[in-house]
Order: sequence, then structure tokens, then C-alpha cells
Amino acid sequence: MPNAKVLSEKQAIVAGLVDTLKNSASGVLVNYEGITVSEDTELRNELRKAGVEYSVVKNTLVRRALDGAGLGELDSVLHGTTSLAVSKEDPIAPMRVIHKFSKSLNGDRFAIKAGFMDGKVLPLEDIAALAELPSKEVLLSQLLGMMLAPLTSLAIVVKAIAEKDGAPAEEAAPVEAAAE
Repeated sequence: MPNAKVLSEKQAIVAGLVDTLKNSASGVLVNYEGITVSEDTELRNELRKAGVEYSVVKNTLVRRALDGAGLGELDSVLHGTTSLAVSKEDPIAPMRVIHKFSKSLNGDRFAIKAGFMDGKVLPLEDIAALAELPSKEVLLSQLLGMMLAPLTSLAIVVKAIAEKDGAPAEEAAPVEAAAE
């Protein structure tokens, strides 16, 4: 039986993990076995740029935290080495960065075990599909472009009509004035 100090430290870690899981838009559990220190450093830099929190977690502690956060379905993947990547802002960011990194390593030494979004467990196929989506900024710019396309087309047509109809009208006005 662990002493009271160690037990209270572990309870604090679990409480912090529960809070992180509940306040996250999404997250993924990762098997990081076999990556080098330089690869891990590169991954952490990419995750930091994307606003993703990443940490290595003990399976027993994260199991208790997942149960406390209502994500007990993920308990079955908690074996071997486990790390947790979560994002509070962009729900696609952890999946995108981890999936891209896993593909760069051919998925044999670094793989997504499971993931969740908005408190619901996602199948691995859905995680891969979401990871392939463009970033939020790209999607917003595409949406704005689609919204502006009809207005731009209308402006071009109106300008073409004005140029076509406007030129003879301007030339006819002085001719009529001279005739009077």
C-alpha cells in the first residue's frame, strides 16, 4: 500500500487528467513505443505550434481519469506505452498532427490507439478521416470564397453590361445635344 503522500499525489494527477479530459474538445491516445528522442522533440514542437497539450501518462492513472470523465470505453486500449494529446480549441488539431506524424513513420513505431471528440469515443477510421480535413483557417477561407463567388460573378456581369451599354450612350449624348 503506497504511503499517504504518494497516494495524494496520484489522486491529484488523476483529478487534473479528469479536468483536462472534460474541458478538451478532442484528444487521442497514442502508442509512442520506438520513436527516438529527436522524433519526439519534433512531434512535441509540432503539437505545441498547433496548440495541443501532449504528455506521457501511466495507464493506471489515465484509466481512472477516463472513467471519471465518462470515457471508460477507452480502457481496452490502455496497454503498452501511452501518451495523450488533447486540444481545448481546435478539435481536429491533435488528430491531424498525430496522424501526419504517424504516416511519416509508416505507422509501425507510432500509432493512434483511440480518440474522442466532444465526450464521445471515435472509431479509428473516423479519426483518420478527420485528420485529413484541412485546417480551420483553410476551411473558413474556402467558405468565404464560396460565399463571395456569386457576388464577384454578379459584379463582373454588371460591369460588362455597363461597359457594353454605356459606351454608345455616352457617344449618343453629344450627338443629340449638337442636333438641337
